[in-house]
Formats: sequence, structure tokens, C-alpha cells
Amino acid sequence: MEVPIPDRHTAGHALVEFLKHYAGRDDVIVLALPRGGVPVAAEIARALNAPLDVMLVRKLGLPGHPELAMGAIASGGVQVMNDGVLRQAMVSPEAIDAVVQQESRELEYRERTYRGDRSWPVLKGRCVILVDDGLATGATMRAAIDAVKVQDPACVVVAVPVAPPEAVHELEPRVDEVVCPLQPESFMAIGQWYRDFRQVSDAEVLTQLEALA
Repeated sequence: MEVPIPDRHTAGHALVEFLKHYAGRDDVIVLALPRGGVPVAAEIARALNAPLDVMLVRKLGLPGHPELAMGAIASGGVQVMNDGVLRQAMVSPEAIDAVVQQESRELEYRERTYRGDRSWPVLKGRCVILVDDGLATGATMRAAIDAVKVQDPACVVVAVPVAPPEAVHELEPRVDEVVCPLQPESFMAIGQWYRDFRQVSDAEVLTQLEALA
């Protein structure tokens, strides 16, 4: 994979090379973690001729350091906490609850924005490919995995362009396959590995979903 990665669409093209064995299957569905994961996932869904939908997950940012995930929540009431971060930061239960409530409201808003009246896809017995533009702690992806597994899929695959090795190793026992071609030992933020890491708009998310749903 080219480094720095030119943009999210290029990242998706690169990941397709590692996912070709899922092409042509009628049980595959690609679920993107919005918003950054949607352009990556759209390229994968298009290449595999698979439907695209979103797995809505919200990071629970550490109070005072919101860029650091102390956990995550996902559709269906799933909540995953990063015990190591919580132990080190000594966050109070009240502070955790405040962040959970705030992010739950945002999750509900995004459900209405991205899905509207469209029902949640049936995942039972399907091969689910979860896609994001990268992993830092992996907390949001762990929440997504838990939310998907509740629906008894046939297999769960995680596909991301870049992540630290420890995040990949933590996910591997939880799913059937993890595809992550770029695993730098020195990792500070996902954006450092992209040339273009501009924010993805809601309009772009909706356009991709309408085209590939």
C-alpha cells in the first residue's frame, strides 16, 4: 500500500486486492463505520458487487482528551469499554455516564440521518465485512463486532487500511479474518498515514449508500 495513502478511495481500492475471495458471493454485505469508513467501504462493495450499509458506532472520548477512546457504543445498545484507559485515567462513573448519554443522542441522530425509514439489514447467516478508514485503539471496531455478532452472521471480517499491530492482534481472535496491510509500530493518529484526510460529509455518506444499498 502506498504511504502516505493518497485518500480513502485509494485505500478502498488497495483493500480490494486482499478481499477478492469474497467476490461473487450472494451472502456478503459490507458495513462501513461512518463517516470516514464509507468512502473506503464503497470501493470494496463496488468491486465485490455487494450491498453497502452502515454500522453506526460512536467513540466514547476520554473527558479532557476526547480524541482518546475510553470505549464505544453501537446500534442495538452495545457498549464496549477500554479497561486499560479507564484504569490509567481513573474516570468516575458519573463522567462516563455523561459521555455515554451525549454520544447516545448523537448515535440516534445519525441513525435517523443515514438510515431514515430504511430497516436494519438482516445479518443472520451472512458474511459481514466491517470497514473503517483505520484503527487507533480499536474500541469502535470492537463495538461494531459485538453489535454484528448479536445477529448471528456466518462470518465477520474486519478490513482497514492502517492500524497499530496491537489493535490488529486484539481483534484477530474476535473475528474470522482481519485485513490490515499497513501496521506501523510508531502510531499516533490515523490521519498521519493519509495525504488527504479531510472530513467526510453526511451528503457524501448518503450518496454512497443510495448508490450501493
